[in-house]
Amino acid sequence: MAEKERGLTYAQAGVDIDAGNRMVDLIKPLVRATARPGADAEIGGFGGLFDLKRAGFKDPVLVAANDGVGTKVKIAIETGRHDTIGIDLVAMSVNDLVVQGAEPLFFLDYYACGKLEPEVGAAVVAGISIGCREAGCALIGGETAEMPGLYAGDDYDLAGFAVGAVERGEVLPRGDIAEGDIILGLASSGVHSNGFSLVRKVVAKTGLAWTVPAPFAPGQTLGDAILAPTRIYVKSCLAAIRETKAVKGFAHITGGGFPDNIPRVLPKGLGARIDLTKVVVPPVFKWLAAEGGIAQNEMLRTFNCGIGMIVVVAPKDASAVADAFTRSGEKVSTLGSVIRAADEPRVVYDGTLDLAG
Repeated sequence: MAEKERGLTYAQAGVDIDAGNRMVDLIKPLVRATARPGADAEIGGFGGLFDLKRAGFKDPVLVAANDGVGTKVKIAIETGRHDTIGIDLVAMSVNDLVVQGAEPLFFLDYYACGKLEPEVGAAVVAGISIGCREAGCALIGGETAEMPGLYAGDDYDLAGFAVGAVERGEVLPRGDIAEGDIILGLASSGVHSNGFSLVRKVVAKTGLAWTVPAPFAPGQTLGDAILAPTRIYVKSCLAAIRETKAVKGFAHITGGGFPDNIPRVLPKGLGARIDLTKVVVPPVFKWLAAEGGIAQNEMLRTFNCGIGMIVVVAPKDASAVADAFTRSGEKVSTLGSVIRAADEPRVVYDGTLDLAG
């Protein structure tokens, strides 16, 4: 009778507040490891604080971006590999900040699930912490939402929110992008975080399990190879901007590939001519194209195909900028040039991708 009088509890409805508190305890040192000038990276308050003056800015413009990792998270769930998906989450937002010339300052995450497993959540945040340190931004807050009935089984989803700053007058793309400018490409680390609904469909078509050896990556399982985290270009891009003063624009190659992303940084009336023979196509894309029977144009619009970031520079500065990226550890290719393009398509191609296995 006493139990009946107490009535239902939140835990009986499927939400475990104690589990949430345990997760907070697990992630506190991970969050603290991302501290930087402007933020102490402590969590527990109702909002995160950031001091722009301490970060060294004089007349900053704030830049914000948010993103998720799409259905790549489903592969993390199915493989039980949760420690890299957080790197992807950070990468997808901070790479969008740096294309505007902005230095990432802080990051917040949103983790939603049906049943909270503190160790799984902490593994995800461990990846977020790594990504934040790679990008030089502080993890200053986030939200964990346990929502039984909305997410089934072990499913969870992620969203990330990043804010950066750039001094007024240094925002990219610059207004002097012109016909004849050179287009450089920075190599990707793999599929990054776009096109995974197609990736999963191709894998399902092959009938291969995530635990088998990857046909395109000796020494790795298929799951681990496909989950290779998105490359974070922040530090190399900021170094090139500051060292050369010659970068005119960047394009982060995400969903939509070359044809949809390159025009986003080009003035009206200009386009790009890309020599596809200069693209070094990683084995994972050759395997996906072969197993899925995916046509070249579909590959170019769905995946990065080996180029995760585009850089636009004047011809006289191309060598210096390429050298700056090489010193930062990037693999750089000269892909083409800016052309006049009054009509669609604004991105045209010479040659073909090397998709032969």
